[in-house]
Amino acid sequence: MKAAKIIEHKKPLEIHDVPEPTPGPDDAVIRIEACGICRTDWHSWQGDFSWIGLAPELPITPGHEFGGIVEEVGKNVKSFRPGDRVTVPFHWGCGRCDYCKKGRPNLCENLKIYGLVSGLEGGYAEYILIPNADFNLIKLPENVDGLTAAAAGCRYMTGYHGVVRGNVKPGDWVAVQGAGGVGLSAIQVATALGAQVIAVDIDDEKLENAKKEGAVAVVNAKKENVPEAIKEITKGGAHVGLDALGIKDTVLNSVLSLRKGGRHVQIGLTTSAEGGYVSLPVDLITASEIEFVGSLGNPQPDYSGLLALISSGRLNPKRLVEQEVSLSDVNRIFDNMTHYKTKGFNVITSFK
Repeated sequence: MKAAKIIEHKKPLEIHDVPEPTPGPDDAVIRIEACGICRTDWHSWQGDFSWIGLAPELPITPGHEFGGIVEEVGKNVKSFRPGDRVTVPFHWGCGRCDYCKKGRPNLCENLKIYGLVSGLEGGYAEYILIPNADFNLIKLPENVDGLTAAAAGCRYMTGYHGVVRGNVKPGDWVAVQGAGGVGLSAIQVATALGAQVIAVDIDDEKLENAKKEGAVAVVNAKKENVPEAIKEITKGGAHVGLDALGIKDTVLNSVLSLRKGGRHVQIGLTTSAEGGYVSLPVDLITASEIEFVGSLGNPQPDYSGLLALISSGRLNPKRLVEQEVSLSDVNRIFDNMTHYKTKGFNVITSFK
């Protein structure tokens, strides 16, 4: 089968012919219909995230946003059969630790991310092995195809969970820092729940896309003081702030844009410039009873709500797909990401 592999950081990925995976007793092999090219893959290619243990041995096949069809299952797999259309969260769970047993496998003590940790290959390939398939696979509704599943992968499901973690209510003012993949996803979800969304970015084209996904106001951070602009629009500050980028300035802008009692949700992981640490206005957070909440992925039990909203048409992750590409286009998309030229999801749908 064909697979695109990171051979060396910051060097072009290479397409190799590799053996098709064979399932063990508890595993499944998925024929991939579509796989998103996520900025997290780009970060791994850059050699980022070593400070949180995401430094896989190379070579490795990236890709953690995919939908496909079950090709083969191991003898112990009970819930899935060949022909089932499925997806997975980007975070693989062991199914045995306390977090998995309590329905929070995104916090699994043995958590792995497809294509970002050694020993768990990703979806830039024709087939992928899913260990512990009964726990990690998610069956798709009949009217949700592989492309939609890939679009609902890492960035969309992360945006969805971030909105849930923000406890967003109808009528709330929600300020989203960053109108890329995660940000647009969060905007679409929050809007569907009846929130009033403000999108913040430095790119006017991305802000226009944010309006199309439901943002009622936009702020260009290059041209305006973000906290001042948001407090003026909302007449006091946002109820919820979501940072989809993980940059020092966006984290602070989000916190400083909140009203008293507001909630900040940190979705984006930091860049190499921050290395995981950002200074915060602790006295303001304390005196204003602001909550600072982390949000990672979307746990398997919560997929039922996400997929129900997609199946009913209330959410449409496929609308965020910028283009469908082939495996050979990966390096071009990574180059576009380096220069911040991507405007939505780029999804591999051809593996030849």
